[in-house]
Amino acid sequence: MKDTFTTVLGIARGAAAILREGYGRVEQVEYKGAVNLVTEWDRKSEAFIVESLRGAFPEYGIHAEEGGAEDHDSEYEWLIDPLDGTTNFAHAFPIFAVAIALMHRGKPILGVVVDPLREEYFTATAGGGAALNGRPIHVSPTKSLGVSLLTTGFPYDVRTHPQNNVAEFANFCVRAQAVRRAGSAALDLCWTASGRADGFWEFRLKPWDVAAGALIVLEAGGRVTDAQGGERYLTGQSIVASNGLIHDEMLRVLTEGAEAPLPGN
Repeated sequence: MKDTFTTVLGIARGAAAILREGYGRVEQVEYKGAVNLVTEWDRKSEAFIVESLRGAFPEYGIHAEEGGAEDHDSEYEWLIDPLDGTTNFAHAFPIFAVAIALMHRGKPILGVVVDPLREEYFTATAGGGAALNGRPIHVSPTKSLGVSLLTTGFPYDVRTHPQNNVAEFANFCVRAQAVRRAGSAALDLCWTASGRADGFWEFRLKPWDVAAGALIVLEAGGRVTDAQGGERYLTGQSIVASNGLIHDEMLRVLTEGAEAPLPGN
């Protein structure tokens, strides 16, 4: 696993270098939906990652956001998000990431998330802990939702889909100390793992959006579930990640909505 980890980290950092080169230089924007974008730099990053992983691990399956997919009937599969935060990147808003996870029988066993502009790399292996630039990280000690900092995001079809997270956002805004929406689920998860945030929730993401970051949270001592408190957070329907201490309070807000207790009640 150590050799695999070193190789994947090098590939992720290589993709991050490609995105640094492209930052502020986007010329081609395609629309996969009303607010769902893809740029030429998404494709360049993905092509580099897929080619590199194919060369290093030819027997493993590959599933990447922009269409790179190979099924080798293997117990191992790479999940790749070559540019998490494309809308930010297209607008030169400086929050985006590269995320790569290695799955074994459907569970993440290695995760790497690289923030190209801050040159931060978050990593984890199953049972091996989580780290930021090689130094161990741990979730925050915040014990109450009322004094917590949360992060979240909205689905690409926020304008039309009934499950658009707007009501949930409003409910958490009056029950947490603050809620932030930065635009990269991978980084939201890593910031939860490193204690910069206390919790994160979102709906209808893809497995490649969350697999690496979820493992990093778990290995940093946090908790990750779906919105019902179960383990189906990789299905894309919902994910809740936290330091573990405020997790049940977060689930209660998602379950009870506006009827959930306010701070002090």
